[in-house]
Amino acid sequence: MDSRKIFLLVGALLVAAITAFMARSLISGSSAPVASAQMAPPMVTGTEVLVATKTLPVGTILDATSFKYQPWPKEMVEGAYFVKKDGFDPKTLQGTVVRTVITAGQPLTQGSLVKPGDRGFLAAALTPGMRAVTFPVENKNSVAGFVFPGDRIDIMLTQKVAGGGDGPPLSVAETIMKNIRVLATDQRTTTDVDDQGKTVVKNISMVTIEATPSIAEKISVARALGDLSVVLRPLADSASELDAAIADGSVKVPDGKDPKAERAMLDAASTQPTADKTTFATGADVSRFQRRTVPGKSASPYAGNSGGGNGYPGAAPANAGPTVRIARGNNVTEVPVGGKN
Repeated sequence: MDSRKIFLLVGALLVAAITAFMARSLISGSSAPVASAQMAPPMVTGTEVLVATKTLPVGTILDATSFKYQPWPKEMVEGAYFVKKDGFDPKTLQGTVVRTVITAGQPLTQGSLVKPGDRGFLAAALTPGMRAVTFPVENKNSVAGFVFPGDRIDIMLTQKVAGGGDGPPLSVAETIMKNIRVLATDQRTTTDVDDQGKTVVKNISMVTIEATPSIAEKISVARALGDLSVVLRPLADSASELDAAIADGSVKVPDGKDPKAERAMLDAASTQPTADKTTFATGADVSRFQRRTVPGKSASPYAGNSGGGNGYPGAAPANAGPTVRIARGNNVTEVPVGGKN
């Protein structure tokens, strides 16, 4: 055998030995798979009680999404809990008001809720610092039949503004309050449902709202000015209103990136009633044949083309003395000359 064949054979043996050594090292170095069994959380068995599905602040009006049944350890069930049993319908709690704060997942207790008709119910429904105000609404001019306790509304004032006697009064509609919480409709704090569980829509004539003392005073004045109607707001607030609240300082943006602080800021913005930066519309905004403004009544006895106070343009009062009538286009003005008053 020549030397070249011997060299190739030795090289092949070396490669095979090195490959076998590396394979053995990899097999011995890797740890054997360990079977790990994940223990499922123990299921709580016991009595089912009503718990809050979310944090319920003081004054919250309960609805169907506010609570649910959840198993609770039997030895920890208190007598004040609402236990699932025959003859108890959870729907009877809808419309009740939270008297003390209930955190998410905490059981509802009989002492933490106030039912409609109980003493102090309306006072419990009010947010601290707020007032309850009741006023009549025009069903034909609003969605009053579709407004229920817990909804948020805007309040609109419609009135006639008298002018200087040169035509019909000015018709004006103005949104005077925004984001107002409804406490009751026609002295009812609950929503009626039929046998199929559907909401019953009824026309109402009175609305009780939650307002600040300043807004309560303005509503009393607005009732004397004209007719009040309600406008239903969407469940989601407008982003532009939140930006405006942040800009004017009524809502403070928290420092840092705390999710809880940001959520509290959003909740404060969504529940804050306002009575400024209102909007309005006049008759001219609806029809070209209506007016946009009315001239004010002049204190001068010579009121130019608006008249001298008796409703006739350019008329001078009696015993006014000699006058000169000056016409400038359609405007006629009478000027006294040399007369004695």
